[in-house]
Amino acid sequence: MRLLKAYCFRLEPTPTMAREMGRVAGCCRFIFNRGLALEHERFERQEKHLGYAELCKELTSWRHAPGTEFLAAAPIHPLQQALKDLDRAYRNFFEGRADLPRFKKKGRHDAFRYPDPKQFAVDDRHGRVRLPKLGWVRCRKSRSVSGTPKQLTISRQGGHWFVSIQTEQEVAAPVHPANSAVGLDVGVAKFAALSTGDTFAPVSSFRKYEKKLAREQRKLARKVKYSQNWRKQKTRIAKLHEKIARIRTDFLHKTSTTISKTHAMIVLEDLSVRSLSRSARGTVNDPGRNVRAKAGLNKSILDQGWAEFRRQLEYKQTWLGGMVVAVDPRNTSRTCPCCGHVSAENRKSQAVFRCVRCDHAADADVNAARNILAAGHAVIACGERAQSGPSMKQEPSVSEAA
Repeated sequence: MRLLKAYCFRLEPTPTMAREMGRVAGCCRFIFNRGLALEHERFERQEKHLGYAELCKELTSWRHAPGTEFLAAAPIHPLQQALKDLDRAYRNFFEGRADLPRFKKKGRHDAFRYPDPKQFAVDDRHGRVRLPKLGWVRCRKSRSVSGTPKQLTISRQGGHWFVSIQTEQEVAAPVHPANSAVGLDVGVAKFAALSTGDTFAPVSSFRKYEKKLAREQRKLARKVKYSQNWRKQKTRIAKLHEKIARIRTDFLHKTSTTISKTHAMIVLEDLSVRSLSRSARGTVNDPGRNVRAKAGLNKSILDQGWAEFRRQLEYKQTWLGGMVVAVDPRNTSRTCPCCGHVSAENRKSQAVFRCVRCDHAADADVNAARNILAAGHAVIACGERAQSGPSMKQEPSVSEAA
């Protein structure tokens, strides 16, 4: 089994190194924007889209052209990777997976990549990495790097530089230490409820710092744009956003690790977060209802990070030898697991489920998780998208379900 892992550490560069990394990131941004402008010009002239190879030929001329000689001082491979990103963005647009590429702004997503392990070196013992034209840069190594380094990405977030080291290694097919299956229901009042009855309270990091963030943004609006005080205030806001994101990421990693280590099969709903968080504003001719309440709900949904949580569960289960099953979310919160009665009247409140036919009562989120688990057993047994229902009421292990 080929296992790919990425190790992310915070760098501790000297001021000279930090300025040089900023120049390389700026050159990559310049190359991306220049290539995008060239593609726009060719599109207006109804000429064919340039591929990665043709863009690299243009890069050679740009590095020696008057006015852009500064590109020759930057390593060539990160510049080529910027053009590869542009070519991939266009292919995603042509194939309907993304919108038309847009120009990159200074200070947003500053990053560059070294794709060949011959261009860099990782000193795991002393906690440092060697970069072309920079030398050895120390990093805050929190764990050992295992595997063969394949590529390295340098990025800037919240005023700090980070390194991401992608490694590859061959490992034996893992066998999960547990043999249990569990249904998982995500929500806002309870971040996650398991069919075993366990629940996880949400951290809601954005809601926690929402008022402070609004105050800092009002301070930014009162300052002269592009002044030194404006830039300092913008840095404070960026650091606050980074803190909110770190709290959320830490919570998601700890929760997903706890669940994936305990259960070999995790069944969850195949939710579309984009549809769930869609605005209820409507149109001028057909305005929506309860727009303010729906906007608050959308903010709470996006604050949970459900899509990232599912992504973490999937790759962690792959590493451990488990599996993640996604089922149809219809009627999972309205179905009685005892008699199979489906009705909106079964859940009149957010917290309590009570069947109007058999009077079965339970925690609403735990009840939904049990229905999700039953649907997952049906998917494993029949190989189809399952409907929630009372069938397969028992909870066999993964080996039994297979």
